[in-house]
Amino acid sequence: MYENTCKFCGKKFHSRTKASTCTSCRKLDDVIFSKIEAYLRLYPNSNAVQIAEGIGIAAVEVLRYIDEGRLRLSKGVFQKL
Repeated sequence: MYENTCKFCGKKFHSRTKASTCTSCRKLDDVIFSKIEAYLRLYPNSNAVQIAEGIGIAAVEVLRYIDEGRLRLSKGVFQKL
């Protein structure tokens, strides 16, 4: 059993695997991740700051998904508008 801390509410909880959200915050986590996926479909070469500003969250939250392995970095092409 692992003792984890929820990244949203800070509550400590136990689970069989390492987890970053408690059961009560999991739905919020899924909603935010869905928004990130939808944004990246529209703007595939976005960086963490652009994603965060686009959906209204902190850039640190986007970086957490990268640390968790749910998002990965890719080398895109920057085009000046």
